[in-house]
Amino acid sequence: MDIEQASCSDVCITVDMEPDCPPYLRTWRGVIEGAPRLLDLFTQHRIAATYFTTGETAQNFPACMKALTAAGHELGCHGMTHSSFRELSPKVAAWEIAESAKTLRRYATVTSFRAPHLQFPNAFLRLLERAGFMADSSQAKYKPRSMRPAATELRRLPVSVTSSVLRLPSWIRDRWLLALASPVVLFVHPWEFVDFRGTGLRFDCRFRTGELALHDLDAVIKLFKKQGARFWRIDALAKRMGVA
Repeated sequence: MDIEQASCSDVCITVDMEPDCPPYLRTWRGVIEGAPRLLDLFTQHRIAATYFTTGETAQNFPACMKALTAAGHELGCHGMTHSSFRELSPKVAAWEIAESAKTLRRYATVTSFRAPHLQFPNAFLRLLERAGFMADSSQAKYKPRSMRPAATELRRLPVSVTSSVLRLPSWIRDRWLLALASPVVLFVHPWEFVDFRGTGLRFDCRFRTGELALHDLDAVIKLFKKQGARFWRIDALAKRMGVA
């Protein structure tokens, strides 16, 4: 079932924990270098975020999983291998969900899901329900096709804007963000907080990355705080809204 309108001051900051800028890279500088910077920023602001994490990330970086859960952040599921669910058979999709859930639940209770690339066929929603998930954040308001309604008991919290919007100049970004309907669900990737500006990556993957991106996210959090926003983990907001 789709989530109802929340208070105008509800914001979720989410992090997609995955390899660097997939499918263009298969390195892990974001998790190694960017994730600690993010964790420090959230600690400074006393914000609890949701980390949608691939099973492969958890397998490769168990200390990172322990650090983010110890800090009070939610561990969410981002599939096992960061494969696009649009390209998977039902059998492989079921494996991706079950295997990643088993891997991540070694570190915490995991009830929130987000598909890689924000691509998740409605036909697979039942797989999430059977695997014990309660909330899904695989839809995107800027991707109309993803917003097609479906019969499900999952609480669905769609992403409000693409992550690169948060790295735009403030005179463009701030007005855009403040016009978003609540709940506002934002997402970033750890690799955005590594300086990729001098690489040949696609422009939206490399512009204003590194320290500039960290400064931008800090400014975005301050912007919403100034408006009296309340910051939520995905699981906590879904429970608060009493949709299930």
